[in-house]
Amino acid sequence: MTLYCYPKCTTCRGAAKWLNDHDFTYEYIDIKQAPPSAEELKRLHTLSGLPLSRFFNTSGNSYRALGLAGRLAEIEADKLYQMLSEDGMLIKRPLLVTAEQVLVGFKPDDWANRLLGDES
Repeated sequence: MTLYCYPKCTTCRGAAKWLNDHDFTYEYIDIKQAPPSAEELKRLHTLSGLPLSRFFNTSGNSYRALGLAGRLAEIEADKLYQMLSEDGMLIKRPLLVTAEQVLVGFKPDDWANRLLGDES
């Protein structure tokens, strides 16, 4: 299990605490210092089953600075993977990768359902 996070992000800290509280073992990777490669992002996107747009941190400074709002559908997927791989702050975080699934963002109830099998 790998957790891509930004250390200053309170949501990321909450996700790491949640994993620790539930006794999960994981590798912690600073998403700003070591974002996933374009090839890895393509693999994670496929595994997630989510639209590629969900991998973008739409409230972040990088997203706004690049003027990406409303433009993602116009950009080729390979270019989007490349953009994400070059700037980890473009990636929605936290990004949790297990052997079977990819979770983008942190919602405790969703994580409990997906990782623990809780229906609560």
